[in-house]
Amino acid sequence: MTRVLVDLLFFTGKQGGTETVARQIYSRLAARPGWEFVGYASSELAAAGADWFPGRLIDSGLQCDKRPQWAWGELFGVSRAARAVGADVIHAPANFGPPRPSAPLLLTLHDVLAFKRPEFLPSKLGVLPTKLLIAGAARAATRIVTVSEAARTDILEVTGRRASDVTVIHPGGSGVTTSEAPRPRSGLFSLGNRMPHKNFPRLLEALALIPEAERPTLTISGSHGDDPLRKVAAELGIEKWVDLRGWLTNDEVESLYRTSAAVVFPTMFEGFGLPVLEGMERGCPVICSDIPVLREVGGDAVRYFDPADADDMAAQIRATLADSDVLSEMADAGRARARRFTWDAAADALLDALAATATHD
Repeated sequence: MTRVLVDLLFFTGKQGGTETVARQIYSRLAARPGWEFVGYASSELAAAGADWFPGRLIDSGLQCDKRPQWAWGELFGVSRAARAVGADVIHAPANFGPPRPSAPLLLTLHDVLAFKRPEFLPSKLGVLPTKLLIAGAARAATRIVTVSEAARTDILEVTGRRASDVTVIHPGGSGVTTSEAPRPRSGLFSLGNRMPHKNFPRLLEALALIPEAERPTLTISGSHGDDPLRKVAAELGIEKWVDLRGWLTNDEVESLYRTSAAVVFPTMFEGFGLPVLEGMERGCPVICSDIPVLREVGGDAVRYFDPADADDMAAQIRATLADSDVLSEMADAGRARARRFTWDAAADALLDALAATATHD
C-alpha cells in the first residue's frame, strides 16, 4: 500500500483552475487498489468537507486565505504531516510545496508566471516571496508534472531541471454530453479571476469598439468582492452591455456555457486554459488569445486574436458572430477537439507519476 500525503492547503474554494484540476483528478482515484490518500487541508476545506477526495482529511488548523498561515503550512506543516502519517510520497498539486520534504515530493507546477511575466502578479502576493516558494519546491521535488507542453518549456527554462524530470499531464473536460436539443444562444461569456494577465480591461475596450447595432452583451464571471471592471465599463460607456458576475456555482457556469453564442478568453498568459476546453466541449464557439498554450488546447477549432490589440479582438468577435455557418462549424470542430482531453487519462497519468516518485532512488 502506497500512502500519499496530498497538500490541500491551497483549497479554499476560491482558487479557480488549480482547484478544478485537483478536484477532478482526485475524484477519480477512489478505490484504486494499492493506494491510500491523506489530505492535509486548509481549515476552510476541512470545514466545508470534500466528498470528492478519496481519503481522510487532516485539518491543518491554518486559515489559508491568510497568507502568513498558508506560507507556514507550506514551509513546515506539510512535511510534518507527511512524517506523522508515514507517507511514502507527498503530492503538492498547486505550484507550492515543502522546500525540505520528509518524503519524495511530486510537485504539480501549473505555470511559472512569477518568473516569466512578474508584472502580471498582483503586488499583494509579493513577487519575490512567490518566486522563492516556487523555486524551493521545484528544487526539492523528485519529479514535476505540469499541464501543457508550453508550461513544460517554461519550467525547464526557469528551473534548469532535466527534461526527464518534468512530465505533461493535460487536464480533461467534464465529460458533458451535447446530444440535447440546441438551446437559444446569445451574447459572450468570459470567465476568470481579476489578476492582470487575464486582460479583461482590454476585452472591454474591444467591446466598446464594436458598433452598438452589432455589439453583443458580455457576461464576465469570477470576481470576488467589488469588481474593478465596473469602473472600466463605466468609463467606456458600455455598462448596459456588460454583466459583471461574482463567483458562480457550477450550475450557473454550465448554463452560461450552454446559452452563450461564444466564449471569449483574452488572457495574456496561462498554464493551460480550461475555459477554452470547457467551451469547446459544450459546443460553444471559442474566440481566444493567440498564445502558444491556447494553440495547444484549441488547435484549429477556435478563432484567435492578438491579446494586446483591442482592434483585432473586436474584429474577430464581429466576424465570428456575424456568420451562423462559422459558429456551427466551430461548435462541431470544438466538440471533436475536446474529446482528446479526458480526466480519466489525467488520473491514470498522475498515479504513474506518483508511483515513479515513490520508488525513486
